[in-house]
Amino acid sequence: MAYTGSSLLRSTLTMILAGGLGERLKPLTEVRTKPSVPFGGKYRIIDFALSNCLNSGLRKIYVLTQYKSDSLSRHLYETWNIFNPELGEFIYSIPPQQKISNNWYTGTANAIYQNLNFTEDHKIEHLLILSGDHIYKMDYLKMLQYHIEKKADLSIASFYIPKDQARRFGVIEIDDKYRVKSFIEKPSNPPEIPDRPGEAFVNMGIYIFKAKMIREILDKLEKEGVKNLDFGKHVIPQMIKDGYDIFSYRFVDENKKDKPYWVDVGTIDSYYASSMDLLAVIPDFNLYDINWPIRASRVQSPPAKTISHEGERVGRAFNSMITDGTIISGGLVERSILGSHVRVNSYSYVTDSILMDRVNIGRHARIRRAIIDKNVVIPEGVEIGFDTATDKKRFKVSETGIVVIPKNYFWEL
Repeated sequence: MAYTGSSLLRSTLTMILAGGLGERLKPLTEVRTKPSVPFGGKYRIIDFALSNCLNSGLRKIYVLTQYKSDSLSRHLYETWNIFNPELGEFIYSIPPQQKISNNWYTGTANAIYQNLNFTEDHKIEHLLILSGDHIYKMDYLKMLQYHIEKKADLSIASFYIPKDQARRFGVIEIDDKYRVKSFIEKPSNPPEIPDRPGEAFVNMGIYIFKAKMIREILDKLEKEGVKNLDFGKHVIPQMIKDGYDIFSYRFVDENKKDKPYWVDVGTIDSYYASSMDLLAVIPDFNLYDINWPIRASRVQSPPAKTISHEGERVGRAFNSMITDGTIISGGLVERSILGSHVRVNSYSYVTDSILMDRVNIGRHARIRRAIIDKNVVIPEGVEIGFDTATDKKRFKVSETGIVVIPKNYFWEL
């Protein structure tokens, strides 16, 4: 079949895996799933994959949720309820429904298998599968066109990194035509890319299947009784063994920097580092490209402002990102990210920190290298991030010394 861009998009269904526990991001994931974790002041992590879909023209989207999904479902309804079902557009949050068994989702591929009924519309010919917990910019239409040109049963988006760094990932071995020869989890000696010596292709968790083929392979594996069905562990190796046409797609970065950007903010330290990078004069990840907008929650809030009072009470913010509704009233903020309706009171000091929505910093408080989740009131005179031993008695402290205060934490002095 010959496709135009519009017909290809209409025949493609997108499923986003957004049900992970995010254990390594606790306590930020104590009350929410990882894709729902705030990022960059006004976004959620899932907003980046969803914005990629919107910018790519993909408007048939199912978000597969599971653990702690209320925050994510509410965000999808309030921020992403922008499609018109009458035009064949939609975004729906789909929890486990036990359609084919009494189980919850037991693996990435099992989550798709339990929802294959959504692909039974005869107009759906391609299934795009995404992870909802990565930060990057990508035009999925380019990958779809590649998938069609290769006549692939499965196309796998691949990110190239130095070979010696690839041992932590699932690595794809290809031939000189980019046909996938093998898939190896965390290899000690990663295979190189034929036309990029010294580099290896790692799996980005972005897949395009022919709808017919994914039904075929998942039916087979489920009937064989494979447990915790996963794409990297089971589906891709089985498809290679069975001789399916599988191709690697080299990631094309719409971030338009010299170095491609794709980050899994899977730990507190990687989350903090990626967030702080946004404050650089020229950040690695560009949020300000009007040609590739990132959609965020549009809370009706007044503008942010700083307030100075008499004497030393001067409200100041340097090299920081400040979201609507925030007031810096006589305090000093440096190199920090402030969510909406944050209050920084007189004589307080905040540096190298992330303050989420509705955090209130009391007078004379000092905050350094901290992540403070929503709705936390820091009492007057409290210090965070200056004495590791004291901080560890109350809070999680990461390997690099980042103090994390959980959502709704109530301070008992």
